[in-house]
Amino acid sequence: MTTTAEAEVVDLCAELIRIDTSNPIKPERPAAEYVAAKLAEVGLTPTILESEPGRASVVARMPGADPGRPALLIHGHLDVVPADPADWQVHPFSGEIKDGYLWGRGAIDMKDMDAMVLAVVRDRMRTRRPPARDVVLAFVADEEAGGGKGARFLVDNHRDLFDGCTESISEVGGFSIDLNGTRLYPVQTAQRGMTWLKLTATGRAGHGSLVNDANPVTALAETVARIGTYDWPVRVTPCTREFLTALGAALGEPIDPDNLSALAPRLGSVTALVASTLRNTANPTMLEAGYKVNVVPQTANAYIDGRYLPGYREEFLTTIEKLLHPRVRYEIVHDDVALENPWSGPLVDAMVTALTAEDPDGKPIPYCLFGGTDDKSFSRLGITGYGFSPLRLAPDLDFAGMFHAVDERVNIAALQFGVRVLDRFLDLC
Repeated sequence: MTTTAEAEVVDLCAELIRIDTSNPIKPERPAAEYVAAKLAEVGLTPTILESEPGRASVVARMPGADPGRPALLIHGHLDVVPADPADWQVHPFSGEIKDGYLWGRGAIDMKDMDAMVLAVVRDRMRTRRPPARDVVLAFVADEEAGGGKGARFLVDNHRDLFDGCTESISEVGGFSIDLNGTRLYPVQTAQRGMTWLKLTATGRAGHGSLVNDANPVTALAETVARIGTYDWPVRVTPCTREFLTALGAALGEPIDPDNLSALAPRLGSVTALVASTLRNTANPTMLEAGYKVNVVPQTANAYIDGRYLPGYREEFLTTIEKLLHPRVRYEIVHDDVALENPWSGPLVDAMVTALTAEDPDGKPIPYCLFGGTDDKSFSRLGITGYGFSPLRLAPDLDFAGMFHAVDERVNIAALQFGVRVLDRFLDLC
């Protein structure tokens, strides 16, 4: 029998998708007001906080059965990355239901989780079923730009709202992977650190027709090419070792992290998920130089999206320094920690039990996230964060491939599955 929460989650997610919160083009305030109204409607007292006009987050506390226990934080972001309607099969902000899927920007990243949490909380408040302990709900701004105007702002300026919180759950974990007849549920226990770099090359300005052995564009191009093509060494962290062991068991043969390509045909879309958790990465993403075709500029800039494994920040920066041209320097424009948490303890037990109760054939396993989440900001408060946004996906849906992608979508049954798991989890956590 479909519960009220299962029936409501699709509409909640569709309505959130229809509120365009493309960062940085559209502010989160309309979505924050929507969430706050849905929480207030069932008796909670949400607070809307702005880091600057329009950049709004919502925080509320849901009383638990045992208020003496440490509180659990459940957080999700309200912003999404931009989407061009011309590229999509359906309008990215239509929240359209088609072929058993809910389509739109945020369907996976991460208005799905926002909607699942809202649906579960609203149903529990209406039926007077408190969670096992106090739950702090945070729907935040700006995650897609590093969280400075969202989670980091809240941590720096409103930490009292998170008093008593020791653990959290959020996005990018608890999703299903069908592999060789086995259904795995990777739960995010670790994530790579984030170091965004600005490279600046200096040289001698002059006429484009003259010989110039100090052209900053050339120095920058050499450096960008070195960084972009550098073959980072494989580093297997404890979390990833467990992940690879589980994948190997599903395939029926061990996975050699130094020769991942050998099993790529059998791993399929999982290959991309694994590859970026085996090494540091540094991808050039932006270039800035010059103002006229016949003028050599005095400076040129590039930006690098750097990610490093837990424990390998120093190796990352040392390598970058070795790859720089002598006339190129770097500065860190955004820096956030790597995280690695244990795959054990009562909270992990609650996640595993809730998942397997809804899918007895499923196997929860730990994994390291290739990107980063607002867990990085909340870790500053001593909160241990896990990625647990449970979805039993259609077997042919490439979960990782949906992030920031054209035609982002989620199967409706996955949302309803997630509601059931989260509802059960709140009794166990």
